[in-house]
Amino acid sequence: MAKKIVVVNAGPRKGWNTDTLITEAAKGAESAGAVIERFDLFRLEKYTGCISCFGCKKEKNKGHCICRDGLTPVLDAIREADGLIIGSPNYLSEFTASFRALYERLIFQNLTYNLEMPCCNQHEVPVLLIMTSNAPDTGYLSLVRNYQQTLNRFVGPTETLISGNTLQLKDYSKTDWPWTMFDPQAKQERHETVFPEECKKAFELGASLAK
Repeated sequence: MAKKIVVVNAGPRKGWNTDTLITEAAKGAESAGAVIERFDLFRLEKYTGCISCFGCKKEKNKGHCICRDGLTPVLDAIREADGLIIGSPNYLSEFTASFRALYERLIFQNLTYNLEMPCCNQHEVPVLLIMTSNAPDTGYLSLVRNYQQTLNRFVGPTETLISGNTLQLKDYSKTDWPWTMFDPQAKQERHETVFPEECKKAFELGASLAK
């Protein structure tokens, strides 16, 4: 029976860095025989982060967020999946607010506040976490590592891929306010040489996730 891999795009820009990398990871999973179910968080019905209702702390709802909104089908799909690929750009030194909303509810539903059994998740889902950023690759290692550790604990074993110093625009000269913080030529060169290798890596990680 084919494995089911849930793919979540927590970035808004279609066809750009985050979208491209998670698409390549999904192709890798498909190459290993997996079936893909994809969600684009910026295109869902209205949703919020955790509202601290504590409904998931009742025995009958254990491991289930009871808040019903646009994230409900995403959480339901992940709960039944064999793997999760999720990607987000870095905004202001963090993952997107859309990512955080899903992350809060994904983690909190499995957190018991019980020392003897802190996590009630009985179905580990391997995760591939992808982050893109216009800062260097090494700029957010600790940030991604912290997310990785929490996902390891409450969702499943997590691999990560960071793509830094990404190309943000096709033509930086057309901005109304010159973006003098960046070297457009260096970014373009990196996009043409390094980014394709990161796409290959995403493909390989996606395939590994599905095996």
